[in-house]
Amino acid sequence: MLPSERSRGLGTVAVVCTMAGVASGLALATTLMAMQVADSMSSRNCPYHSTADVREIAVRAPEHGFLGIRYVFHDGVAQIDSVLPGTPAEAIALQPGDHVISINGDRVDSAGELQERIFGSHPGARPVLLIERNGEQQTVRPTLMAWPAITY
Repeated sequence: MLPSERSRGLGTVAVVCTMAGVASGLALATTLMAMQVADSMSSRNCPYHSTADVREIAVRAPEHGFLGIRYVFHDGVAQIDSVLPGTPAEAIALQPGDHVISINGDRVDSAGELQERIFGSHPGARPVLLIERNGEQQTVRPTLMAWPAITY
């Protein structure tokens, strides 16, 4: 409808209501109102549609130790499944298949213990890991790093 025909438009809605019944008139009126609201909310006029304030943020976990391994706990032994690149585990040449026997002299008896001892340490800590590779035991001392930041 053009603005100059506004009064004629209202009359048309009233006639439709009378002729087609109240339900049809309400449906038409509701549709017209919805269209008017949609037209008024263009991306230029709507205060809720703004991408100017959207920024990427980096979220850093609290300072916990990070070694950089994925492992499975099988038959009472923590076996390294993979070593993440650029991590302390890679720096000391840990390999998939290595078994983590103890940390700081305390035997690792569960996956939770391994996680707690590494995660519970602070970045820069140098725990003593006793690992077994191909039946031979060796001691390594990684320097733990902080958990990597996650970018959203």
